[in-house]
Amino acid sequence: MNNPRICLASPRLLLACLPLHVQTPAFATMLSSSDFASASWELVVRVDRADEEEQKEVTLRVSGDLHIGGVMLKLVEQINIPQDWSDFALWWEQKHCWLLKTHWTLDKCGVQADAKLLFTPQHKMLRLRLPNMKTVRLRVSFSAVVFRAVGDICRALNIRRAEELSLLKLSDECFKKKKKKEKNNKEPVIEDILNLEVSPTISGSPVNPGLYSKTMTPMYDPVSGTPASSTMTWFGDSPLTEQNCSILAFSQPPQSPEALADIYQPRSLVDKAKLNAGWLDSSRSLMEQGIREDEQLLLRFKYYSFFDLNPKYDAVRINQLYEQARWAILLEEIDCTEEEMLIFAALQYHISKLSLSTETQDFTNESEVDEVEAALSNLEVTLEGGKADSALEDITDIPKLADNLKLFRPKKLILKAFKQYWFVFKDTSIAYFKNKELEQGEPVEKLNLRGCEVVPDVNVAGRKFGIKLLIPVADGMNEVYLRCDHESQYAQWMAACILASKGKTMADSSYQPEVLKILSFLRMKNRNSAPQLASGLENMDMNPECFVSPRCAKKHKSKQLAARILEAHQNVSQMPLVEAKLRFIQAWQSLPEFGLTYYLVRFKGSKKDDILGVSYNRLIRIDANTGIPITTWRFTNMKQWNVNWEIRQVAIEFDQNVSIAFTCLSADCKIVHEYIGGYIFLSTRSKDQNETLDEDLFHKLTGGQE
Repeated sequence: MNNPRICLASPRLLLACLPLHVQTPAFATMLSSSDFASASWELVVRVDRADEEEQKEVTLRVSGDLHIGGVMLKLVEQINIPQDWSDFALWWEQKHCWLLKTHWTLDKCGVQADAKLLFTPQHKMLRLRLPNMKTVRLRVSFSAVVFRAVGDICRALNIRRAEELSLLKLSDECFKKKKKKEKNNKEPVIEDILNLEVSPTISGSPVNPGLYSKTMTPMYDPVSGTPASSTMTWFGDSPLTEQNCSILAFSQPPQSPEALADIYQPRSLVDKAKLNAGWLDSSRSLMEQGIREDEQLLLRFKYYSFFDLNPKYDAVRINQLYEQARWAILLEEIDCTEEEMLIFAALQYHISKLSLSTETQDFTNESEVDEVEAALSNLEVTLEGGKADSALEDITDIPKLADNLKLFRPKKLILKAFKQYWFVFKDTSIAYFKNKELEQGEPVEKLNLRGCEVVPDVNVAGRKFGIKLLIPVADGMNEVYLRCDHESQYAQWMAACILASKGKTMADSSYQPEVLKILSFLRMKNRNSAPQLASGLENMDMNPECFVSPRCAKKHKSKQLAARILEAHQNVSQMPLVEAKLRFIQAWQSLPEFGLTYYLVRFKGSKKDDILGVSYNRLIRIDANTGIPITTWRFTNMKQWNVNWEIRQVAIEFDQNVSIAFTCLSADCKIVHEYIGGYIFLSTRSKDQNETLDEDLFHKLTGGQE
C-alpha cells in the first residue's frame, strides 16, 4: 500500500484496492434515496420577459444529472405564466455561452450552484444599417452563429448569396466622432427606421420567403428592377411590402454636399485598417460577441466576390451593392482618377434621375429568355442537326491573338521606354518575339498568366491603352506593362488577360461578353463634345457636388463640374436603370484597388509595421508609409495556413518553399484568418449547388481550430 503509483489512481480504484474489512459502509449506501436527495442543490435563474421591466429571479432545486431541458421545464412550471416559451433558452453569463444542448446534464455542462443563468428569448430586435444608409429594425437570432443569422437576415430582406455579406460593428472612434457632430448640430437628427418587427427570422425553421425564390421564376423586372407582377402575391405573407421593397431595391436620393462632408472619411491606409477591425466572428453568436438587444450594426458585402448577379432575382442585392460601391467612391475609400470619378458621377446622376422619375418603367422585358428555355432551345437545335448558339459551340479549337504591342519592364534598367515586339497570346500564356517572321522560333520570353494580377492602365482622353501585369514568381511578383494602339486591340487583349488569370482561355463563352464590357466602359470614358449643353446649364436640375467626393468638388467650380458630368452623361443617358447600376458595379470592379481590405500587421522578422491587403485572390504586403506594394502572394499558390492562438500569429505556406508569418495589430488575427478562409470557401461555389452551401466547410476553413 506504500506504492507511490497508487496516489495517481481514481478514488474508485483506491476503494477497490482496500481490504473488505477496511471499506466503510458509507460508500455502500452512497446511492440511497436519502443521500440522493441531499446531493441536490439550489440554482437561481433570472427570467427575461418583455412585459416586465425588471428580471425576475426563480430558485430551482436541481441535481447534477438533470438535463438542460429538464431545468427549463421546471422553470416554466414554477413561473406558471401561460405564454409561448419555445424561443427561450438558457444563457450562462460567467461563461458567456448559450446552453442549447438540452440533452446535456448540468454536470456535463459544468453548471454548479454559483452559476448565473438567464432565461431569455433567443431572437431579439436588432437595428441594421444597410449599404444604402437605410436602417431596418428586425428580429434576429442572438443564439445562432453569425453566418447563419446573416443568412436569415438576407432571406428576410430578399438578398441572395448571403455568404458574401456579414455584420460590422463600428469602432468607438467612429461613434465619438458621430456624437461630436450631432452635438454641434442645433437640430437633433431623427433617423428614419424601416421597422420589420413582424419578421421573426428563426434559424432552422420555415421563414416567410418575401420575394426570395429558389425557382427559375423571375422575381423582378430585369430592366426597371420593379417586382414582377406574377410575384405580387408574395407581398401578403412577407414583411417586405411593395413599398418597403422599393426602398431596398431603389436608390435613395443623393446626400447634400454638407451631409457628405460630415460623414467620416478614412484618409490613410492605417485609418482604413482600423475600420476593418469591427467584423464579427462568423463562427460565434451575436450574444457571445457582446452585441446587445436593439444595438446598431452595419450589414455590408464583406467578400468582394459577387457570384451569379441576375437582374431577374437580385434587384435588392444589385441596388445594395451599387450603394456600397457608390459610398466607397464618394468617401474615397478606394482611389480613382478624375476621369473615372466623372464617369461614376454621370452614372449616379442617371440612376438618381431614373429612380426619382414617376415614369419608371413597369414592364417585363420580353427579350429576356429564361435560362432553362435557352438551354432547351440549344439542345433541340443541336439534336435536329442545326447550329446552336456560339456559347455552346465546340471549344476544342482554342483561338489565339497575334499582333504588334509595346512592352516595358520598370525594374529592368535596359528597357527605359516601351519597345515594340510581336506578341502571340494562346491558351493562358503570352509569348513575344522580335518580329512577326520569328514567330515559329524561340520567343524572347514566355509569360504564363495563370494566377497573375491584371490592372488596367488607361487614359482615353490621352489615347493611352495600357495593361499592367503582375506575374507571380517565388519571391513575389514580376511587373510587366503592355501598351496597345487602340480601343479594339486593348479590349481583346485585356479580356484575354483577365480570363487567363483565372485559368480560362479565349474559347470560354465569357470571352466575347468580356470584350464588349470593356469596350462599353471605354465608350463611357470617351468625352463627347456637347456644345448644346452650355445653354441649358442655368436650368440644370442637379447639384454636382452630390455626385463626387468632397476633395474632387473643391478642385472645380460648380458650373464647370456640372458641365463635365453632363458631358459624360451623354454616353450613358440611354441605359435602363438596372443596367446602369450593373455598369457602375463593373466600373468599380475595374479599379486597381478594388476588393482590397486592409489590416495593420507586423511580419515575422520585421522591425516595422506594414499593411496587409486581403483580396479575393491574393495577399499584398504594402509599405504603411508610402502605400507602395512590396510583395504579392496568390491564393492559388497557397498550400496551407494556420493560426498560433497562443501568440496570435497567422502562418501561411506557399509553393516553392515560400512561407510568411505575421501578427495582427489593428484587429484580432481571427478576422484576417476568416477573410482568407472565406475567400477560399467562396471559390468553391458553382451554379449546380442550387444556392445551398456547405456550412461545415465554411467553419472548417475559417475557424482555425481555435
